[in-house]
Amino acid sequence: MKLSIVIPVYRTEATLDRCVKSVLTQDLADFEVILVDDGSPDQCPARCDAWAAHDKHVRVVHQANGGLSDARNAGIRLATGDYITFVDSDDFIAAETYRPLMRRLEQTPDTDILEYPVFVHYGAPLQQLLDMQPETTYHDMEAYWLDGQAYQHTYACNKLFRRSLFTEVCFPIGRVFEDAYTLPLLLRKTGTVQMVSLGCYFYCSNNQGITQTADGQALRMLLEPHVEMLDRIHRKDRSFQTYYLHVLNIQLDVYEQTGEAPILPQTVLKPAHFIGSQKLKAITLNILGINTLCKLNKLIHKLWRNR
Repeated sequence: MKLSIVIPVYRTEATLDRCVKSVLTQDLADFEVILVDDGSPDQCPARCDAWAAHDKHVRVVHQANGGLSDARNAGIRLATGDYITFVDSDDFIAAETYRPLMRRLEQTPDTDILEYPVFVHYGAPLQQLLDMQPETTYHDMEAYWLDGQAYQHTYACNKLFRRSLFTEVCFPIGRVFEDAYTLPLLLRKTGTVQMVSLGCYFYCSNNQGITQTADGQALRMLLEPHVEMLDRIHRKDRSFQTYYLHVLNIQLDVYEQTGEAPILPQTVLKPAHFIGSQKLKAITLNILGINTLCKLNKLIHKLWRNR
């Protein structure tokens, strides 16, 4: 069983070698590494070529800059593995990660997506390990999204995907938060997801990354796929309401930064499902409605900043 590892490369000459080395030392029997130089203006193109000359598993494609999604899509088109995964070139993989994951896939060949632990914002004060415990297998993608809270970790990089899932699915060009857009599309074609506690992906902190610098329009790109997902969900239980509140927080941020009319549909929440500020937010939503809540939230934050 072969694994394709796609690594988009752009302005990461300080971390590229660490990333590639962490992948090439995984002790895999059958794999390929596809380095996609996305028109990087530094020494990255030369470093990519050097790695290809050094190791027969490495292939390089040089292309004009098109962004992360375009680079991943280029790698997908070249991939020949049974499964495919993605690594950002400023991140790295823990030793002995891919081999046990591939062994698990060989033992459970019906698995379409295998998700494994990720150290989020590694190196920052608020770094957090998502360890995927207890290990869980889902055949119901709505349960995976809600009960497994997949919406909290839509990252493409800590997952191994059956490559055929990407037939007629690609990462969106010109959008940020591309993972939140793409994962729901893949889940429509998925029969089995495993969340396992094997290995670790190190998602390194980046002060210039989109999650730290997102403006209102970028956050709207994050909001839109979640609103579409809510339209497809039929449950109204605690897990659904927890997800709705998660999306509501994004909507509040979008409105605060843009003033655009809310696109999140109104629903009634059960305050008993929540505690603290979340409970207060649920009560306020039920009484005032989403439009007034957005205006009130913006006013409170403005007064707080000007105090």
